[in-house]
Amino acid sequence: MSNLDAALQKAITTIPECVAAGYVDLSSGMLLGVKTVDSHPSEVMDLLAAATSDMFQGPNVVTIERIFKKARGVADTGQHYFQEMIVNSENLIHVFARSRKSQEQVACFVCRKSANLGMVLTKVRSAMPEIEVSI
Repeated sequence: MSNLDAALQKAITTIPECVAAGYVDLSSGMLLGVKTVDSHPSEVMDLLAAATSDMFQGPNVVTIERIFKKARGVADTGQHYFQEMIVNSENLIHVFARSRKSQEQVACFVCRKSANLGMVLTKVRSAMPEIEVSI
């Protein structure tokens, strides 16, 4: 996983005010890699994979995806409808981006709230291909 670690570290340096990056495999529920510049509570790291899985594959989210696909006439090909999620907390921006290469993998990025959200999303999207091929 040294390639993944290097890709996550590179993403942290290119995404504005990024303080942490992780990569989650939803099918196994494992956190495959994580890099941080600040200390984060170990409890948060332990729950990151489970929380990410709930966000992307919880029963209500899957139901909403099915309803949106049906309403828009999109065939159910196994592709997920939701590709990115943004969660704003008091001090941080959390961006969760589903891999285009493997729908069962999600990258997680944490940036300071003072970062420009548009630039954060642009840099997250540009970092994803390198992270995806590192697995």
